[in-house]
Amino acid sequence: MHRTRSLLRCTSAARPRILGPAPALAPRLLTARNTSSSSSSSGGGGGGGGTSSSADPSGAPPHAHPQRAPRPTRPTRSLAGRVAIVTGAGAQGDGIGNGRAAAILLAEAGCAVVCADAREEAAQETVAMIERDGDDDGDDDGMTRTRTKGTRQAISIAADVTSERDCQRVADAALARFGRLDILVNNVGVLGPPGDAVAVDMAAFARAFDVNVASMVRMAKACVPVMRRNLDPDHRHHHDDGGDEDGRQWCAGSIVNLGSIAGLRGGGPDLAYCASKGAVVNLTRAMAAQHAADRIRVNCVCPGMVYTPMVYGGPAGMTEAARRARRERSLLRTEGSGWDVGAGVRFLAGDEARWITGVVLPIDAGATAAVGIGMSGLYASARREPAPGSGN
Repeated sequence: MHRTRSLLRCTSAARPRILGPAPALAPRLLTARNTSSSSSSSGGGGGGGGTSSSADPSGAPPHAHPQRAPRPTRPTRSLAGRVAIVTGAGAQGDGIGNGRAAAILLAEAGCAVVCADAREEAAQETVAMIERDGDDDGDDDGMTRTRTKGTRQAISIAADVTSERDCQRVADAALARFGRLDILVNNVGVLGPPGDAVAVDMAAFARAFDVNVASMVRMAKACVPVMRRNLDPDHRHHHDDGGDEDGRQWCAGSIVNLGSIAGLRGGGPDLAYCASKGAVVNLTRAMAAQHAADRIRVNCVCPGMVYTPMVYGGPAGMTEAARRARRERSLLRTEGSGWDVGAGVRFLAGDEARWITGVVLPIDAGATAAVGIGMSGLYASARREPAPGSGN
């Protein structure tokens, strides 16, 4: 027994000493213990004169610590009280393009929607679909939808996004009809001219950039000043979005640009489309940085091999063999639709994405996620260039 105690004493003495100042945690723990013991010794429970339990254990004065941030609020999926502009909101007939799907899904979430398209009848059809509760294709796929029949608001407007005056007119229409603007979906796009750098027609090449890229700048030029007004308390939407401690809301607006996976990877047959969609990707990042101070989020959706009227609407349509080949160019080996793209747009537009800006979101069944998935023949459908403002 004596020998054991001797060994313990030797072991304790042989421990290396820690040089330098003691960790900050130790004094704080000792202070807390001393405070606790002095509190209990000077009166114990009810009305004694012990140290208040609200005192900082470290003994630091109250102003020494930064103000505690407010508790974050949970984001909502609802877009009630919001107003959106969707360019290229039409499509051929009753087909579901990316713009039409986005407009319907935004309205389904409670958003008032301005449907802009070069062909007003196409935009009017989208409005009619919204008013019919978005149940345009009769395919409920066994799921129960939340319906708010008769409460959805949408208007159509004819606009050519290559015209700065028309772009301003669309923004003015949203403000005049609904009193505010929260969301801009830049969906207009054209395939542009065929050919590589040697074969491409340069006038048509410039036109493709005008429609696919410059139109987004024109729309932002018209819409950003209107969105900035949302920071004014008089223009706040009715539900809290998790504002700052000074009462300002996080997000004055959200812009979603439609790109393409052709802008993320090379291999497409036509230079104009790939180059212009690549420009959309970096345009998005630049706008996100420049308008962050305005509390406007800017993101990009890049669809993959979706089956939309822009793809199958050519004179020759698309053969089943071509559709099968497109499906094989993704990890999931499936074909997407405008609804898949519209769902991504709705997510990025709303509060669930309130901490997301400058993001490029491929919606492509994994086509851009792995090496070795071929891109040749991506545009196997017959070529047809839609009018400026036509939906994707």
